[in-house]
Amino acid sequence: MTSIYEVYEDALAALEQRGRKRALAPRRGLDFASNDYLALSEAPEMRRALHEALERGVAVGAGASRLLRGNHPEHEALEAEAAAFFGAERALFLGGGYVANFALLSTLPQRGDLLVYDALIHASSHEGMRAGRAEHIAAAHNDAGAIEDAIAGWRTAGNKGRVWIAVESLYSMDGDRAPLADIIAIADRHDGILLIDEAHATGVFGPEGRGLGADYEGRENVISVHTCGKALGASGALICAPAVLCDFLVNRCRAFIYATAPSPLMAVAVGTALSLLRSQPERRARLHGLIEMANRRLEAECGVPGSGSQILPVIIGPDAETMALAARLQARGLDIRGIRPPTVPEGTARLRIALTLNVNEAQTAAMLDALAEEMRGLAAA
Repeated sequence: MTSIYEVYEDALAALEQRGRKRALAPRRGLDFASNDYLALSEAPEMRRALHEALERGVAVGAGASRLLRGNHPEHEALEAEAAAFFGAERALFLGGGYVANFALLSTLPQRGDLLVYDALIHASSHEGMRAGRAEHIAAAHNDAGAIEDAIAGWRTAGNKGRVWIAVESLYSMDGDRAPLADIIAIADRHDGILLIDEAHATGVFGPEGRGLGADYEGRENVISVHTCGKALGASGALICAPAVLCDFLVNRCRAFIYATAPSPLMAVAVGTALSLLRSQPERRARLHGLIEMANRRLEAECGVPGSGSQILPVIIGPDAETMALAARLQARGLDIRGIRPPTVPEGTARLRIALTLNVNEAQTAAMLDALAEEMRGLAAA
């Protein structure tokens, strides 16, 4: 008798055959895989803040959506603090970066508008675009000219709607930066609105860790997403935008309206993390020292160009070789993961090495020595 799950079993078998079946793996070894860049997720200050919040009666769960009974004073306090910290007119707290990107791109661009997006933008943004109403066009990665060409071609065809541009400030799999100054100039020329996903820059770059787009925050044509589950060590995401757009999301965004609100305790945690960005700049300074050393030694010892950020891609190419190399490094006590298509383009399977304050400089140097040794072995095989 045929299994009722045959179609799923066949799909999983096909993934297995191609070497692309995913599986959950436990935390083991030194952290070179997480996005906990400032090591705030287990910081004693975060633990104390949550303990104190519980002691004063802050609820674990919100119990409802924000529009029902789930709108907690901690949510509102965080949003006010975040708007002031990032320099935005208003902030809106959602359950995660995926939800925030989906919410923005499925709700704000309207039918008849154009959304031009960087080809390497997060998967969550792609899902939002597919669920939205606007026409969308990919532009070559970090190519401001390609963005402008797409807009010009669309206008030449007689289209009159609003132009939206979506980019990441720091790309999650390549660790490189968007040319934000060039892109904001394009948005200005075309009366467009720029959406900046700051997920991997928040807490790490910019004044007080306010992101690579800090100079543009608060403008009427800029919307930013600051993910809270990476360098901020908590969970959730903050959309920073003009008040009218936040009001529109509250009224029209199904991903906000129909979702149970984030835990009030997470609002406390995020607020604490923002305070730590101000009061402990030494965390960011230590991370930048690690970034400088690791980027320099990666090129010198492994022949791999550095990204200039805390995300170091080591592109191997074939899936099988990438995963075998990751396994050898894991066997040496180094938690380094292999990334395969479709997360990255075909033929660019890679190790994604993340630098965090969960390791020190000596441990990072030892990791790079091990990587160089294993790569020499791979080349000789």
